[in-house]
This record gives sequence, C-alpha cells and structure tokens, in this order.
Amino acid sequence: MSGAGLTSLISAFAQGELPFTQKGKTMENQKRHVARRTVPAVLAVLLAGVFASTGATAAPGKSWITVGDAAFAHLQKVAPQVIAKESKVLPSSDAHAKVATTERVHLVEVDDLQLAQLSEAVHHELKRCGGFAFHASEADGKRALAKAATLTTAAATFTRPSYVLDNGAVVTPVLSQMQASNITTTINDLSSFVNRYYTTTGGTDASNWLRAKWAGMATGRSDITVEQFAHSWTQKSVILTIAGTDNASEVIVIGGHLDSINGSGTGESTRAPGADDDASGIASMTEALRAMIASGFKPRRTIKFIGYSAEEVGLRGSAAIAQSFKAANVNVVGVLQLDMTNYKGAANDIYLFTDYTDSLQSDFVAKLITTYQPGLTIGTDRCGYACSDHASWNAQGYPTSMPFESSMGGDNPYIHTANDTYANSGSQAVHALKFAKLAASFAIELGSDGSGGTGNLPRVENFSGSLASGATKSFGPFKVINGGTLKAETTGTGDTDLYVRKTYVPTTSSYTCKSDGATSTEACTVSMTANGDVYVLVKGYTSVTYNLKVTYNPQ
Repeated sequence: MSGAGLTSLISAFAQGELPFTQKGKTMENQKRHVARRTVPAVLAVLLAGVFASTGATAAPGKSWITVGDAAFAHLQKVAPQVIAKESKVLPSSDAHAKVATTERVHLVEVDDLQLAQLSEAVHHELKRCGGFAFHASEADGKRALAKAATLTTAAATFTRPSYVLDNGAVVTPVLSQMQASNITTTINDLSSFVNRYYTTTGGTDASNWLRAKWAGMATGRSDITVEQFAHSWTQKSVILTIAGTDNASEVIVIGGHLDSINGSGTGESTRAPGADDDASGIASMTEALRAMIASGFKPRRTIKFIGYSAEEVGLRGSAAIAQSFKAANVNVVGVLQLDMTNYKGAANDIYLFTDYTDSLQSDFVAKLITTYQPGLTIGTDRCGYACSDHASWNAQGYPTSMPFESSMGGDNPYIHTANDTYANSGSQAVHALKFAKLAASFAIELGSDGSGGTGNLPRVENFSGSLASGATKSFGPFKVINGGTLKAETTGTGDTDLYVRKTYVPTTSSYTCKSDGATSTEACTVSMTANGDVYVLVKGYTSVTYNLKVTYNPQ
C-alpha cells in the first residue's frame, strides 16, 4: 500500500522528486518504526485524480496540502499561524452506504518542518498515516476539493451490474483447482528482485517479468492480450485483457501494484522485497487468472488484470490509467483492488474497507465470500485517503472495493522494510489463496453477465434442425434479466409444438408457456420478475423441419 519517506528528504519531496506518499495503514504495532520518522504525503489523485501542476506553486521549502479535520487540529498545535485557504465538507462514503460519512478538509500551505511535525502527530496521536494530501499548487488543491465534493454524483455514471450470483457451476470448479503453492512461487519470484521501486532497474525488470509471465499463461488464447502502459518514469504498468464475447464494452478491473519501497530511501541496491506489499496481491491475481484460463472461461464482459506501477509514490500508475479510461468513456462496471493479501494479523479472514469504495459492490463482494468460501469470516474497517489504487478509480467515479488481509490495526508490521519477506508472512500463502478465490469469483460472476441496467438491448439467437414425429430438442439456459422477457418463435414445415419454462427444461406436461397449433408457426413469451434461467423445448408433432428464434433481455 502507499508509503512514506524520510523527513530529512522532505525538501526534495516538495519538489515532486521523492517516492513517498500517504500510507493508509498505520497500526499500534508499528510504533517501533517511528524512529524512521516517515513522512506521509498523500498525493492529490484521490481527491483530484490529476497530477498536472498549474497555478501558483508553493514557495521554496513549502508545500500545499489538503488536510482532514483531525490532522488539521494537530497541525494547528505545532503551527498556530497556519490558516486554511479553503475548506469543504467532503463525502467519504457513497449515497448507498448504510452510514453516511463526511469529513471537513482544509487547503493549507505548510513548510517542511510543519509537514514533518504533522506527520509525527498523525502517527503518534491518530494512530494512522491518513489526514493530508500533497498538491503541486494552490490551484490544484482547490480543484481537488471541488472535484471531491461531487464524488458521489460522479459515481452514478457507470452501468450498475445486477450482482446476482448465478454462475456457481462455472465458479466452483475454477476455485477447486487453485493452489497456495502457485501463489508462493509468484511471491518468491517477485520478492527476489532487489527492489521493485518505480525508478530502479529492479522496478523495470519486475514489470517486464510480469508481462512475460502473463503472456506465457495466455499462450493459445487469441482473445487475451498483454501490454505495458508507459508512464513518464521507467517502470511500466502491466495490463492483461480478456476480451468479452458479446458485452465487451463493459469492463471489469482487478488490480494490485507491482512496485515496492523501503521507507528508509530506495536506491538501486536498497533491499525492498515487498513480499506482502504487494507481491502477495499480484500473486493472488495471477493464480486467479491461471485457473480461469485453465478452465477455458471466456467472459461476456471484458476483464482486465492490472499490475500498477508507482503505487508507493502516490498512486501514480493507477491514477494515469484510471484517468485515461475516464477520458475515453470506458464503461468500467467494477474495480477490485488486491493490495496485501498474505499476512493474517486480525481475527477475521477478509476485511472490506468502507470508505472511498462502493457500498453496493462491496455487499456483492461479501456475498461472494459467504457463497463460495462459506468458512471465512468478514470484517470491515476504514482505510483513509489514498490508501491504495482503488482510490484512483473511485476519484473517477467508478465503483471500487478493497478486501484487505487484516484490520488496519493488525496489518503487517514489516512493510516498507527489508524484512517484508515471505518468511515474515509465516512462510505460507494459504491466506493469500482466499483473496485469489475471491478475485476469481468476482471476475467470473461479473464477467458472465450481459449488459446491466434497464437499457440493455435484446439478444437474438437462432437455431434450426429437423425432428421425427414425437421427437423433442431442448435449448438453453437463456439467462434473462429481472424485468426482461423471453420470446420463442418457430417456423418451418410440418407441425411443430413449442414449450417454454423458467428454471427447468420443459416437458410436454410441465411448462410456463406453450404454443401447439396445427402448423410450425408458433410463439410463446414469458416475463421475469427476477434474474433467472429460461429453457425452450421444440417437439415434432409430425416430422418437421424447424427454425427457432429466441429473443430475450440478457443479464
């Protein structure tokens, strides 16, 4: 997850040169690390979704930040002269959340010493790293506040899926073949790089390694492509795309970050294995992908697996990608972020963050867990500003969810050090396997559906054949959306009888609708009050040749 840097290097950071950003997960047991005097600096991506610098920049040795109320109170203790240039009450939950949450956020200019003192106060007093975000200029900060104030309105612009679980016959066999040992291999491969920092050779090599690994897994699948997304720094993000079959314009994103960082400063030779943060997330995604490919699964919606560059320096890679998707009007219907999946530091198995996420989608994620991994327990927590790459998508109005390895107070104490190793996660990947299975169930359930919402166009499927007298042939299931209809029509020679039934294959005595006139011209229509399966049966009352046309509103 997003990290922090040295106070001694703040001056360079204020000029945009250092790798340190807001870390959204401090915990009681990280107090031992305060001697490192890390300096969080959440970049503006969550609030503004932009990194461009326009307008008056901060004076030398000073920085523009937006800061939440609690942190602002501590800032005023160490710097009473600091005055907010602008303040707004911002939502941190969406319109559907059970409990609406807001926070007043202030735009202020601070010097480097004040920023360091604020960082210490947030660590010591608030027991977290959240509370303020860095901006390149006063104008950027004001735009960030203005955009964040409309966040919940923007979130209504995507196509809302149905969130019905109706693909268990596909999901269950995929999950059954997934193995922790494969996740272990990927974690160890990624953590074997000296570091994966976004400007080092190791960071570049890790990106190339992931591209090659995913491309090798996709061999023989013309519907799968792997590409690198170039940035202004050397490490590229990696994007694998499984093209959707008949609903390709709707996109699902599953992501994790491929970079790593050492909070003491990351150079070419600095050890930053990042086994948990976030080799574990990439490894969980990779095992989900492997099992889906091995099963031959082909989604109706397009699915993208993304390894983000430069998460640890302010969500830069994911911000650039999310912004590019928004600019291209890509209809992203769901985003899942896997950042740290292999250190079980709290009682529950999976924790779902409730801030800067989509509550309806997160309810769906919880349902995936209870349905496909019923032995697991689920907790909730709050993550704060820009704690991981889901924030970049949330800032663009896309629905996001972030399942996490522990509560915020119990996450891995070794992150951002040379000790973030596979051994210090217990030399196991059983915990990460839970998240791999969740990612696969998320991808398959959302990926198997047709267009969501009320405006989806009807689908038409045509069949033809011949039947002897008394013979029958069934078709389906046709997955029809709640509120939709299915109409079956036959033409041909001889006398054809037509039967339609919800949920089960019809017989000549069990059906929802039938049409059995004296010719082969028949029609039958059923309406749906919930998402469901519909089957069609054609019978030759005499020897027939038939043409069957099925028109329905797909899920």
